[in-house]
Amino acid sequence: MITISEKIKEIVKDSLLLEEGLLMGIINLSALARQIKPQIESALIKDISESAVLMALKRFSKNLNRRKIKKEDFLKNINDIIVRSNLNEYTFLNSESIFKNQRLLLHAVEGVKDKFLTFTQGIFESTIIASSKISDEIEKIFSGEKLILRLSNLSAITMKLSPEILHTPGVYYSILKQLAWNNINVIEVVSTSNEFTIILEKDNIDTAFSVLMNSLAK
Repeated sequence: MITISEKIKEIVKDSLLLEEGLLMGIINLSALARQIKPQIESALIKDISESAVLMALKRFSKNLNRRKIKKEDFLKNINDIIVRSNLNEYTFLNSESIFKNQRLLLHAVEGVKDKFLTFTQGIFESTIIASSKISDEIEKIFSGEKLILRLSNLSAITMKLSPEILHTPGVYYSILKQLAWNNINVIEVVSTSNEFTIILEKDNIDTAFSVLMNSLAK
């Protein structure tokens, strides 16, 4: 059976504003306990006291802030942020020749300096994000593939993360949340063990960079 704490977690998870308010300490917990008490009683199918809800809220808020501090400590250790521009994105339907063409492309652009190139393969389609200076090679080599989507005028922000972030829940969410709150659309995300790359429209790159730098500096 669901507990009061579990229901509170569910309620907060469904509201970005509520989570932010709790993290900032600007929400009256007593008032919130009164407001969500009927929802919790409905989920538990029994009457509960307001004080029980308030105590569970206080415990939840403390745990939320502990997780926030841990994530912020790791985020402050992000030293390298690299911005790349003039990128294009291609998404192709998966085929038997996709792997072969990827190898051909890697060989063709081996000597190109300062290129940006990522491959992502899904179940049904594969995406290439690359510097526009190798677009001619991509379009020539993959000319026989089924093109699903092509986007141009993209930029990327790459952050080098500390290895500990791999075991810290919510780190990527903390980064992407800053962009969402500032109405910045994310086209794609690409990650490796210690790198996290956000692909954006070129017009959003300056704002996104400022938002992230301000966030990491706090």
